Amino acid sequence: MNVLVINCGSSSLKYQLLDMTNESVLAKGLCERIGIDGKLVHESPKGKHTADHAMPDHAAAMAIVIESLLDTNHGVISSKDEIKAIGHRVVHGGETFTASALITEEIEKAIEDCCELAPLHNPPNLTGIRACRQHMPNVPQVAVFDTAFHQTMPAKAYLYALPYRLYDKYKIRKYGFHGTSHKYVSHQAAELLGRPLESLKIATCHLGNGASVCAVDGGKSVDTSMGLTPLEGLAMGTRSGDLDPAVIAFVMEKEGLTAQQAADILNKQSGMLGLSGISSDFRDLDAAAREGNQRAIDALDVFAYRVAGYVGRYAAAMNGLDAVVFTAGIGENDTAIREKICAYLTWMGVEVDPEMNSKRGQALDVSTPGAKIRALVIPTNEELVIARDTKAILA
Repeated sequence: MNVLVINCGSSSLKYQLLDMTNESVLAKGLCERIGIDGKLVHESPKGKHTADHAMPDHAAAMAIVIESLLDTNHGVISSKDEIKAIGHRVVHGGETFTASALITEEIEKAIEDCCELAPLHNPPNLTGIRACRQHMPNVPQVAVFDTAFHQTMPAKAYLYALPYRLYDKYKIRKYGFHGTSHKYVSHQAAELLGRPLESLKIATCHLGNGASVCAVDGGKSVDTSMGLTPLEGLAMGTRSGDLDPAVIAFVMEKEGLTAQQAADILNKQSGMLGLSGISSDFRDLDAAAREGNQRAIDALDVFAYRVAGYVGRYAAAMNGLDAVVFTAGIGENDTAIREKICAYLTWMGVEVDPEMNSKRGQALDVSTPGAKIRALVIPTNEELVIARDTKAILA
């Protein structure tokens, strides 16, 4: 069974085609600059192919994806009929979705209703669903929600201390994100440790340009750092993360900002970029820190300090901790950041072996042999989770 996994952004479309008989990736790629000029990067066992294409909208980009998968030089299938299902990443499912769902007219409407909770993410996700339907109307589609994994959180974790009528009326609460990643790496951690997932208390750290920590107790999310939106929690590439709510009103008044302008500062100009004044890319920050740039050093220290703080908080929430998992671009590849974070956790029993911590690209236990709490590095695979859920729903 071939499953096409789609992840749509406002001007991008990522895709993977997986053969679910053995879970192998047949091809993957990215359409970017949709609505501007259009660029394709397509990879398969036949090599890497890049090309400029006119992509006025996501439907045009989807047509190019299909053409690329069928192309005699770099394609991997001979007919689009070989695509048996399509799985979509959908960022926000609100309280409506506790699991992935086969997309029907009713489900699509429910996803649309969640757009006000994720105005930057759900509309492009819907665009991807509709573009696929346009080109492959008879192929079943499944929505896999970032928020679904976190629907097991108890009320004490997801409620905000606001007037309860705001929760009743607008469903303002913590939802959490990166659910497919947290789910995947917690399962992989159990395999790596050779223990039942149901017996483990794990803090999973998805550290990329967007970053979150999740408390996974017995395989279930019981708390996570992101909130109503992906802005809450850690300081990230360009997002502020946690701050005194009064700061927003103060800055809006002093700078004469609209609510949207304030949101743009918090989402796009803050975090590592705002603190350092250099970049949101940790590779740039690492290089600047090595050269002695104090603002870069401070930014990296803020990031590591906050990650460690959430790990400690979630150890308390779960009344124990067996492992800390690092995943995503920074978590998997930035050895210095992992070392900084773990240095705050030695009191808990986290001890990192420098030689093991220097490795990357594979699932590893980077702890010293006698460490009480294991530090694991596990490459995430959100696309595989989406493909597995899609296959399971259609089986």
